[in-house]
Amino acid sequence: MPRSPWSRRLAAVASLGEETRRALFDYIRSAGRPVGRDEAAQAIGLTRGAAAAQLDRLADEGVLTVTFAKAGAGGPGTGRPSKFYSPSRTEFVASVPERNYELVGELMAAAAERSMAEGTPIEESLEAAGRREGQKLGREHASIHTVLDVAGYHPVPVPEGFELGNCPFHRLAQGHRGVVCSLSAALLEGALDGCGDGAHSVEPIDPDVGPGECCARIVRTER
Repeated sequence: MPRSPWSRRLAAVASLGEETRRALFDYIRSAGRPVGRDEAAQAIGLTRGAAAAQLDRLADEGVLTVTFAKAGAGGPGTGRPSKFYSPSRTEFVASVPERNYELVGELMAAAAERSMAEGTPIEESLEAAGRREGQKLGREHASIHTVLDVAGYHPVPVPEGFELGNCPFHRLAQGHRGVVCSLSAALLEGALDGCGDGAHSVEPIDPDVGPGECCARIVRTER
């Protein structure tokens, strides 16, 4: 499941905190169709240039998508393609500290679906879902450090391997530690497998005494 970098998601969400950009976005979203610069400017009470700059910024940050079409006969820019803006279908979820509740939600839903369809014990289904997603991430990124970073664990390299400074599923782990930590461990083990990384393994730790929030760390495998 592709995920935008944390900084990009924060920028996209923050861009709508500015009053003018939010007004433009709200107008385009309510229009239910692509909106041109002239229409957006008139609706919000801006000059065309000011509207264009803000619309392009929203597009650059992924909040709006851009299409091109020719204006109607006799209208401004007739015969030349003009920019039209629509709300992006990409979801931007950002939190501080970084969390990844979309990932854990998808994995739990997949596990529950398998358990109901096949009669598999939920514990087995959760482990399989976590391992499968971890393997997918490992194959995609080919580096355990990159997988940890993308998933939101905030890896800190240490001589023993990696300490995980952040739990991407923190709030859920507070009330359901056994379930969430088992799922997280399966994800991490699958990621090592997908990366082809036999030099490291997953070691459980007590998150209350560790350097971060996570219930595990990645350590070098003894040979």
